[in-house]
Amino acid sequence: MGYLNPLLGLPSARRLLALSARERSAVAAVLMDLRREANVNAEASWRRKKGPMAAYYRAVSTYARHLTHVLRRGLAVEPPDASSASVQSLLRDLDAA
Repeated sequence: MGYLNPLLGLPSARRLLALSARERSAVAAVLMDLRREANVNAEASWRRKKGPMAAYYRAVSTYARHLTHVLRRGLAVEPPDASSASVQSLLRDLDAA
């Protein structure tokens, strides 16, 4: 994503980053399955002219994708040293968001 994920503004969503890489990967895989299933249900609901249910499932899909981005954000690297200036700057930006 090319923007600050709005879910990172929520303390509980930021706690996801404290999970180990293996835990984040497992949860991300489940969320991607949820996203695919919700998209299928959204399309089916839309075809049956069930607009509110289509919107609900589309929202589920979107939040699952956003959470997956949060979880995958740190998979490639170990968490940086919390004392570094760049980390402190990022934390200030997140708190301000």
